[in-house]
Amino acid sequence: MNISKIANLKFFYTKTRKISFFLSAFTLILFCIGIYWGLFIAPTDYLQGNSYRIMYVHVPAAWLSLQTYMIMAATGFIALVWKIKIMEIASIQCAPIGAFFTIIALVTGMVWGKPTWGTYWVWDARLTSELILLFLYIGIMVLYSAYSDKRQAIKITSLLAIIGLVNIPIIHYSVEWWNTLHQGPTVTKFEKPSAHITMLLPLLYMFFVFNMYFLSILIKRMRFGIYMREKNNKWMEELKND
Repeated sequence: MNISKIANLKFFYTKTRKISFFLSAFTLILFCIGIYWGLFIAPTDYLQGNSYRIMYVHVPAAWLSLQTYMIMAATGFIALVWKIKIMEIASIQCAPIGAFFTIIALVTGMVWGKPTWGTYWVWDARLTSELILLFLYIGIMVLYSAYSDKRQAIKITSLLAIIGLVNIPIIHYSVEWWNTLHQGPTVTKFEKPSAHITMLLPLLYMFFVFNMYFLSILIKRMRFGIYMREKNNKWMEELKND
């Protein structure tokens, strides 16, 4: 399929209507399966008991908070260099999704931290850098809303997103670079992961589910972004009348 055709706003808007619905329904089913797997099938941890089960939401949310930011910066870079409208919309629509994942990661981390560390929050490198990530997302959304000229706004937010990429390796490697209460990597190690396979499989499954959710909500938000930008154009008026 021609890439330029996919990048066409009208083509994307019309072709993703049914895809968005079915993808959302499919993701909901997968999520229910994953939650059941993590809560009732995965074994109890010998140190943390059942409190560790929150990781099946916390860890995928944390991963997606980083992944979404990188996608936002990448699409922003493409929009900045090649002026592709669909990339402009994709970039800015990633911001609220990433903020949502970051909030989920922070809140579930606090809930998990209470029985593990004895407190909901500590100002260590991992938690602080993740909080900075949330501020970056919020800053990009506020900055975009402040400009009436959205083409100019996306240039500014794309630059901020690209600059903010420096925070991503800081978050990822913070548990290795500094002395922190946050546990080290359990999955993304070159040697054998420290998590047992019976706990690791549902975690990887939930990572897949969260990616599916990201894709479904991104399509929905991009459709909304296209509608808001093109609602006064002739082709959008024709679709409304169909």
